Amino acid sequence: MPHPVLSEIAASISELKTNPMKVVASGGGMPVAVLNRNAPAFYCVPADAYEALIEMLDDLDLAKIVKARQKEKSIAVSIDDL
Repeated sequence: MPHPVLSEIAASISELKTNPMKVVASGGGMPVAVLNRNAPAFYCVPADAYEALIEMLDDLDLAKIVKARQKEKSIAVSIDDL
């Protein structure tokens, strides 16, 4: 059964065991699919790419909150009242 590989670079588990940092570097900053018997077992994601992904997810959550609050009635407040 074919499996989608959602990465441009793939490596075997054997390659990962031999030299993990070389496998990470081979992705050029992008995720590397680690294959077990020619099927993706997991994705090796560099720290910078993972942090960017988490930031994007956080931004999506914040956008949902903003969209939900757009229809709320606004209240005028003076800065002096605060």
